[in-house]
Amino acid sequence: MSRWLPSLQSRKTFRHGVHPPENKEFAKDSPIEVMEIPQEVRIPLLQHFGVACEPTVKRGAELEIGDVIGETQDALFSSRVHSSVKGKALKPTVTTLPNGRHVNVIPVACDPEQSLKGRDLFEEIFGGDWPKGGFEDLSPDEIVSAAAEAGLVGLGGAAFPTHVKLKGAPDRPVETLLLNGCECEPFLASDYRLMIEAPAPILTGALLAKRAVGASRVILCLEDNKLGAVPILERAASGTPVEIQTLETKYPQGSEKQLIQAVLGKEVPLRGLPMDVGVLVMNVNTAASLARAVLRNKPLTHRIVTVAGHGIVQPKNLLAPIGASYGDLIEACGGLTADAARVLAGGPMMGFSLPDLDIPITKGTGGVTVLAERDLRAMRETACLRCGRCVDVCPMNLAPTRIALASRAGDYGLAHEWNLTACMECGSCAYVCPARIPLVQLIRMGKVMSKKEAVRKAA
Repeated sequence: MSRWLPSLQSRKTFRHGVHPPENKEFAKDSPIEVMEIPQEVRIPLLQHFGVACEPTVKRGAELEIGDVIGETQDALFSSRVHSSVKGKALKPTVTTLPNGRHVNVIPVACDPEQSLKGRDLFEEIFGGDWPKGGFEDLSPDEIVSAAAEAGLVGLGGAAFPTHVKLKGAPDRPVETLLLNGCECEPFLASDYRLMIEAPAPILTGALLAKRAVGASRVILCLEDNKLGAVPILERAASGTPVEIQTLETKYPQGSEKQLIQAVLGKEVPLRGLPMDVGVLVMNVNTAASLARAVLRNKPLTHRIVTVAGHGIVQPKNLLAPIGASYGDLIEACGGLTADAARVLAGGPMMGFSLPDLDIPITKGTGGVTVLAERDLRAMRETACLRCGRCVDVCPMNLAPTRIALASRAGDYGLAHEWNLTACMECGSCAYVCPARIPLVQLIRMGKVMSKKEAVRKAA
């Protein structure tokens, strides 16, 4: 029998962090809607942490949903790419992703007569019966292989190849699997809606991941602003060993290290990984995709994306084909309001401003936030006040201003001394900075430029 751990009394949480306006009301009550197929999708060959795929199709090739169009070429940190629509491959081209990286894409002209669309597509992906047991005949290697074949990556934002995470390391066994349904980024609600509308594949995926890594304990975690999902998850988890844990709503509760600290009281080393403390963290959407990959032999071709904010006419949670443009998603939500001022890939804390709307969404795209003029705070930067607020809220116990200003000065050695690479770019520091210093942007720049400098010195 599953257990709902009564954390509302204990108020489990992590140290530091911030409490930005949640703004979940925009989309949390909007059921997942299947987006109409656009005329064309542009599918990037790099949608994940690691190495880009090599194209496997030529111009003019007829494609079905799920056909492989990008292969990993045996690179460990890579993930297959599949066509998200039925259509014809067009001439390969290049796009710039929201993070500024230039990647190759395979454009596909969509066939107006798709084999699956509307509610039928939703049911094919998330509906039907999902077993709660009987996985003893599946070996861990079979589950890992299915994840690799399906091109699964973490759908919480990091886009780390799932098969690599499930493979683990023999010298660091996993004791606890944490299912991450916290979704702490303001505005976003795609994980919440999936937990409400399709909890069964999440639980099945969790049990398959448990089997793959040999964990003895599984805990599904969500913040206490999502209590509407708890009884639904309880019913779905009935008869399984899965525990349901609610946590204090605080940003960035959904970060792996902070989640582990809150739930288990364990400290992941500064440059370490969850497996260093016997833990694996998996997003709830990723778990559902794993269930589909293993039991139905289906790849990752669509994902749920929240489109919300004061600048969008009708906020929605869309099940969208990977490769559709941000403009396509915004159009599906009625377009922009007259006072729309900024479109972000992701949420307002960690998202990237979009230079245009023709950029395609990827496996890692969980949301589109459209801010209006009223949302934009005064952005004029002033001198650092040495107030220490950034240090007080940093969940990684860093000194963000020192890292950022060292990066701005081009002193990347000093930035590394202050643990440049340990920053997870959550944006808590920039949120509280009274001087409006663009701390996250400077730290991101420092990471990129220090890598370039290292390559130049090695050449």
